[in-house]
Amino acid sequence: MSTNDGDIQRVGSELLRAVAVMDRLRSPGGCPWDAEQTHASLAPYAVEEAHELAEAAESGEVHHLREELGDLLLQVLFHARIAAEAEDGFDIDDVATALVDKLTYRHPHVFADDGERGLSAQEVTDQWEVLKAARQRRTSVLEGIPTSLPALARAQKVLSRIGKADLEIEPDPAEPEGRIGARLLELVHEAQRQGVDAEAALRNRIRGLEEQVRRAEHVAKPDTATPTRTGSAEPRQQ
Repeated sequence: MSTNDGDIQRVGSELLRAVAVMDRLRSPGGCPWDAEQTHASLAPYAVEEAHELAEAAESGEVHHLREELGDLLLQVLFHARIAAEAEDGFDIDDVATALVDKLTYRHPHVFADDGERGLSAQEVTDQWEVLKAARQRRTSVLEGIPTSLPALARAQKVLSRIGKADLEIEPDPAEPEGRIGARLLELVHEAQRQGVDAEAALRNRIRGLEEQVRRAEHVAKPDTATPTRTGSAEPRQQ
């Protein structure tokens, strides 16, 4: 579905409403829970919401996906509102400006007058990596990989960076834990060679296993309701 100027204006107006709601919640006379939050206290929620968004995207349920996108958008608005309160902080417009600058810089084939047109998806990816490296000037291929990533996802990132840098790394699995870790890492490497997202593959397999468990529970206790989605036990969030 394409987006025309009218659609952009309508979407923009709703985003402004969301910013206004967040401002009201955070301002004096607003919500006391929201008022006491910090970047650090909100960090676990951002991780949780990102995982829930991934689950919704993989489920194919459009309405669920829309809800989870909204929850993740709340995290962006919340952090930007907190940052705006600092003397040397930033606001949501600064966030959007940085994003637009990054996207236009890394897509010269779309936005630059002298950009090369007709690139393939792989050529665009290669160009993206070159432009990113030129702007960020990393001292290590590992810079920018979050240590909080799940182990499989982090392994994929590390192996991908190693491959792009043409580095030769010799594994050193000394004790049983090291050997098991090396085997798991090799499985991730195998998945990459086959174009499979190891993290998503394992999530899908676990999801299938959970469905089998629920069916087995229903057979054992047919009068027991079988939930399809577990709720969070974390403290409430707006």
